[in-house]
Amino acid sequence: MKLVIASNNKGKIREYRELFAPLGYEVMSQSEAGLTLEVEETGTTFAENSALKARAAYEQLGCAVLADDSGLAVEALGGEPGVYSARYGGLDTDEARCRYLLEKMKDVPKDKRRAYFICTVHFIDENGRETAAEGRVYGEIGYEPRGGNGFGYDPVFMRDGKSFAEIGAEEKNAVSHRKNALDELMKKLTEK
Repeated sequence: MKLVIASNNKGKIREYRELFAPLGYEVMSQSEAGLTLEVEETGTTFAENSALKARAAYEQLGCAVLADDSGLAVEALGGEPGVYSARYGGLDTDEARCRYLLEKMKDVPKDKRRAYFICTVHFIDENGRETAAEGRVYGEIGYEPRGGNGFGYDPVFMRDGKSFAEIGAEEKNAVSHRKNALDELMKKLTEK
């Protein structure tokens, strides 16, 4: 059975291949499937946005599809940047968004800098049955960008004394919000 991931991110596709192979799915990226997906993320939650993307992909392809949406939530900022993580402050680059976030956090004391990455995944099987799952990883916002790995807010997201940009992909993927969401999804799918 074919499973199309509504993404072209090679790391994500590899991770999905490993997870879905035991369930009998041949995983491919949206470009490998010939899918051009331009979905306006009008949802107010990550779950709504991942569902919008998955349903649009399923409508075009009619096979099993999976979409995700993710971002950063900072408790001291009332959950900002949240669903606007990729366009926070109207800024165009990860570096600019990190600087903007750090500026907003400059007077926030260490004990109030809690934050978490969140990921929701939305899976639609070949028969149109939908299953959603969520994962989170908790940490805090640092005081300056650190590390050269990762992307997005990884340089300012601290966990166990290191930023997500200071650890390797393997270590990050073992604890990430995406892995936690996928673990929850696999649990739901194998229980059915």
